[in-house]
Amino acid sequence: MLFKLRPKESPWEVVERKAVDPVSMYPEDEEAGTYVFELPNDKSEADVRNAIVIARQQLLKEVAKKGFNILLSESWNLTIYRRGKHYRIEVRYCGRPAHTLGKLPSIHPPPFMEVLKDGLS
Repeated sequence: MLFKLRPKESPWEVVERKAVDPVSMYPEDEEAGTYVFELPNDKSEADVRNAIVIARQQLLKEVAKKGFNILLSESWNLTIYRRGKHYRIEVRYCGRPAHTLGKLPSIHPPPFMEVLKDGLS
């Protein structure tokens, strides 16, 4: 017989588990911008999506002035305000800019836009 049976061993128990989310080790490399959009009447999911996309485009324009042409990591925070029937959308868009040589990769949408489908009221 090629395999020997092991005597019964007790299973391992998980005593403690920790994880660390990705953290920028050089936070001064990150760029951020806060952009405010006014809506005269009711907001739609398309309005909110457009606000995030425009905020990203604005941040890319700002970092282009410093010689960068791409964002390596991106994040955004969204706050929607209401006063009567008027809405204000505030987007804080953050990214780690870099300069890439040659052909730029294709433009992709901002990350995690799917979360907008769940919570817009």
